[in-house]
Amino acid sequence: MERILNRDNLNRAYKQVKRNHGAPGIDGMTIEAALPWLQENREELLQSIREGKYKPSPVRRKEIPKPDGSGVRKLGIPTVVDRVIQQAIAQQLQPLFEPLFSDGSYGYRPGRSAQQAIRKVKAYAEQGYGQAVEIDLSKYFDTLNHELLLNLLSKQIQDKRVIGLIKKYLKSGVMENGVRRATEEGSPQGGPLSPLLANIYLNEFDQEMESRGVRVIRYADDIVVLAKSKRAAIRLLETSRMYLEQKLKLQMNTQKSKVVSVVAQKHFKFLGFALGKNGKGVYVRVHRQPLVKAKKKLKELTSRSQGRNARQVMENVKVYIRGWIGYFYVADMKRILQSWNEWLRRRMRMYIWKQWKKPRTKVQNLRKLGIPEWQAYQWGNTRLGYWRIAGSAILNRSVTNERLAQAGYYDFPAQYERLRQLRSSG
Repeated sequence: MERILNRDNLNRAYKQVKRNHGAPGIDGMTIEAALPWLQENREELLQSIREGKYKPSPVRRKEIPKPDGSGVRKLGIPTVVDRVIQQAIAQQLQPLFEPLFSDGSYGYRPGRSAQQAIRKVKAYAEQGYGQAVEIDLSKYFDTLNHELLLNLLSKQIQDKRVIGLIKKYLKSGVMENGVRRATEEGSPQGGPLSPLLANIYLNEFDQEMESRGVRVIRYADDIVVLAKSKRAAIRLLETSRMYLEQKLKLQMNTQKSKVVSVVAQKHFKFLGFALGKNGKGVYVRVHRQPLVKAKKKLKELTSRSQGRNARQVMENVKVYIRGWIGYFYVADMKRILQSWNEWLRRRMRMYIWKQWKKPRTKVQNLRKLGIPEWQAYQWGNTRLGYWRIAGSAILNRSVTNERLAQAGYYDFPAQYERLRQLRSSG
């Protein structure tokens, strides 16, 4: 407990919570307002924690849409003070449990990533593990068994006060529509401690499978079990279900949990990635769902009805696509990005053309960009639709790729290639 409440550990915890930003909890206190409060009430707060008298506040319920559009994910947002305390606990517990975790676990662990996880699946596929058991757990974070979890913690943590404090966080309740609801199970997503507790809990499954010689890749509650044959995979689906439900008291979604070929074009999906196979072997690709979602977002960002100047639109596109490529760079998607590049340039030409509005302005701007007067007049007064004009030779000659780049258009296929080279050894 003293290591958790150490001044340096608490200061580091506060800075981390501040870096993460995040919304206020049920008390409405912001991260900025929390600092003077913590400074003023520090000794009283620490004393109440040491004596086991501290009572965490209920978390504030917040719903966010799931990335795949299949519904909402329920978050539990603790107060800023509780986030700082949880972060301080997590900072001391992480090094304690880290050596115990399986090599196949990649989520919420220092130095590990989703990109490494999908690369590991690819490596196993190349070794002949061509069948995947996709395991979907129903409301995993909300259904962790408290008694089981606290028993697992007690095996490594000798200080009963720490166990007691974690138990209080698990039992702190949820505030929903102004009504406090007790939490008899689960560790709601939203607090700094939740990912670590979730890993500690499912590490039991990892270790059990590992002891049987089974290949498991897990990122938080996203689990893939690999096998060399369909028959073995079907058997593993059932043994996994029995262990998860009987030993860990979790509920496996039997409709979503299934056996698929790891290189099946439509079926296998893990962390937004999929695998494919060609003459050169197995390769990583982006699953269709994230591709559709990204293109829809880019269409929204370049919508003609925004009223923003073209430079700002291109900056918004740059910010979004840099983040997207930063996640999916391990996938082979050179051709996809090249086709998006042509499509986006055409959309930007369409955007600029619409901004010129009046025929007179269009004629003047085309003349400035080197188009002969007769052609500028002809095109400036055309009745062709925006998309057709954006693909015309006239706009490609006037609003050239070089001019788009000067105005801030981002060459994202080049960034993708740079990232691939930089991180290919990662």
